[in-house]
Amino acid sequence: MIFDHRSAEGQSERLPELAAELVRTKPDVLIAGFGTLTAKAAQAATASIPIVFAAVGDPIGAGIVNSLNRPGANVTGLSSEASEISGKRLQILEQLVPGIRIVAVLMNPETPFTRLALRELTTAADARGQSLKIFEIQMADQLSTSIEASVKAGVPALIILEDPLLLSLRRQIADLAAKLRLPIIYANREFVEAGGLLSYGPDRRQLFRRAAELVDKILKGTKPADIPVEQPTKFELVINLKTAKALGVKVPDRLLALADEVIE
Repeated sequence: MIFDHRSAEGQSERLPELAAELVRTKPDVLIAGFGTLTAKAAQAATASIPIVFAAVGDPIGAGIVNSLNRPGANVTGLSSEASEISGKRLQILEQLVPGIRIVAVLMNPETPFTRLALRELTTAADARGQSLKIFEIQMADQLSTSIEASVKAGVPALIILEDPLLLSLRRQIADLAAKLRLPIIYANREFVEAGGLLSYGPDRRQLFRRAAELVDKILKGTKPADIPVEQPTKFELVINLKTAKALGVKVPDRLLALADEVIE
């Protein structure tokens, strides 16, 4: 089996060109590895080659599939979002910062998934009597300004609504958080491995393993239109204790006991 890989390195404007490049190689299956824009670029590049996306937050809202049960056309895959995640992240933040009432949100408004994620986060915050303060980033050079603005606004903690741009900036985000002593919760363990405080979200290794199984089904003759889009079933909490100590954040023992992995 031959694998041909391309990465936009967080530069979403490169995705259409990279997708078209892969289509020209005439693969049996295209895998859109991470993010809504990646899947949409693959979808725009071909209406015939089967496409499996591995992590799209809102595949219906983004117009990638018609429905989860009957995706239609040549595309299927896995959603990376579940409605209960937002409330759980806010709950975890409150254990780190007791009594927190205002939470900063860093997001890229150009990412389609962000609309769904922000809507669900707002609903969860309202239910908890909390409010959100939004800070936007569309280019890498806006990162410092946005995060520093959240600190100047007096917000005690921040949630990242990740996308390929923010994922590519994970080390810079972790460094800024350490400098500003700002607790941040992420959706992806890669942020924590880069020095971030903690993450709670779908186990992406499971998502990609399942994506490989969907590819196997397609290679054996099943049409993507007949393979339901799946939602995550396994979630993981990863905590970086070294970062917590540097930030001066006390991680409660009950939260440590729930962690799937603790980095020391």
